[in-house]
Parts: sequence; C-alpha cells; structure tokens
Amino acid sequence: MLVDVDRIRAALYTSQGSSSDFDLNPSLKLPQGHISRPAAVLIALWDRPTGARLILTKRASHLQHHPGQIAFPGGKVDAGDANHEAAALREAHEEIGLASDQVQIVGRLPVHETVTGFLITPILGHIRDDFKPTPQAGEVDEVFSVPLDHVLNPDNYCIERRQWRGEWRHFYAVPYGPYYIWGATARILRGLAERLGQ
Repeated sequence: MLVDVDRIRAALYTSQGSSSDFDLNPSLKLPQGHISRPAAVLIALWDRPTGARLILTKRASHLQHHPGQIAFPGGKVDAGDANHEAAALREAHEEIGLASDQVQIVGRLPVHETVTGFLITPILGHIRDDFKPTPQAGEVDEVFSVPLDHVLNPDNYCIERRQWRGEWRHFYAVPYGPYYIWGATARILRGLAERLGQ
C-alpha cells in the first residue's frame, strides 16, 4: 500500500472530535488556572519500496521531558511560526533533517490535549522526495519508520496503565518490534486509524 493522499485528506474532514490524554482518565485534572501551551507535530507519511510508512523519533535519554520516548517530530509553537503547519515543519527540519519543500501538507487532525499541559495539533504531511533522516544531535537518539498498515490496524492497540503523580493513568499503546509507542503519540495514531476506518 502506498500513501493515498486523497483518501487521507477526505478522512480528516469526518465529524469526529478532538482527543485527549483525559479520554481514558476522566479523574485526572490539570491544576486550576493552568494555561496549556500550543504545540505541533508532523505525522510524516513516506512511500517506500515495501509500502507506506510513518516516521517517528526516539527522544534522547538525557532530556528533561519525555526522555527515551517515541514521538513524532514536533514541539512548541514559537512566536515566529506563521501557523501550526510552519511549526511542525520547522521542528521536523531541526529534529530529523526533513526540508519543508520535501513535504506536501495533507491536513490536520483535531487538537490533542496532554496531561503535561500541551495542546498538540497533528499535521499530516506526505514526503514527496527521497529523504535521508538526520537525527538532531543531543535531542534525538534515533529516527525510524513503521508501516502505516500497522498503526492503522485497531487490533494492534491495547490499553495499559502505570502510576503517574500517585494515580493510575491509562493510555493507549501500539508496540512495533523493539519500539514501545504509547501515550499521546499512540492516541493520536489511534485517532488517525479511527478516521481511516481500518
């Protein structure tokens, strides 16, 4: 299967609403008066000889926030970013060496709210040219890809739990080989799978 841009674009306009880390954890609350910070991530879809794949990163193990976790390229929206798409493309260039002119923006998924206080806008992009990932030194330990079919199959998802700030927190996970994809990344991918109806 190759990336079907038209099908994905059409699926993004379904009526399903936003997602949140609180979907599975209604008792968890952000502190009163908390203002969530805007962020954007790039869901980079990539045609390879073996089929459509999706690019993810493994964050460096020494980072203060989310060390060693699997994530999309992305980060906070800066004041200089024209929009969320620009932020996602800037971060992807910094983190994995993907130039913005190599990406065709397909659309957005609804905003995802995290328990760590971010409002993440997932931007879908199709990599148009051949691309050699270059991990950002000190920030990214590894850039890898997973088959799009794998993350679009609901049977590959499970709900797990762990303690966080003294409470049990439930989350989606979609493991792939040695990679444990969980939390906001897995929830966003689950939303994509739900829209594409597989």
